[in-house]
Amino acid sequence: MNRRHHAVTLQQASQESPTLANLVALTRDSSERLRAVESLIPAGLRASVQAGPIEGPTWCLLVKNNAAAAKLRQLLPALQAHLRSRGWDVNAIRLKVQT
Repeated sequence: MNRRHHAVTLQQASQESPTLANLVALTRDSSERLRAVESLIPAGLRASVQAGPIEGPTWCLLVKNNAAAAKLRQLLPALQAHLRSRGWDVNAIRLKVQT
């Protein structure tokens, strides 16, 4: 059997695979959510926060350390309210500290 492999771009692969297309859409949505709430996060903490996975109405933020997570926990109600006011269905925001 003689198979030829050819390179495809991520965009081409995502268009040909519904699963990959869904993953790309979720990643884009998560990044847009973080941009929407970025102004509510203190400037000193912004570098410690990354957009994480979306699981139904729960969104996850990836945080670099426990101190940043503690401060963000105080902001979660405001972040959720802001996202809901902008049309996102977010019932909870989970924080995951990266080790």
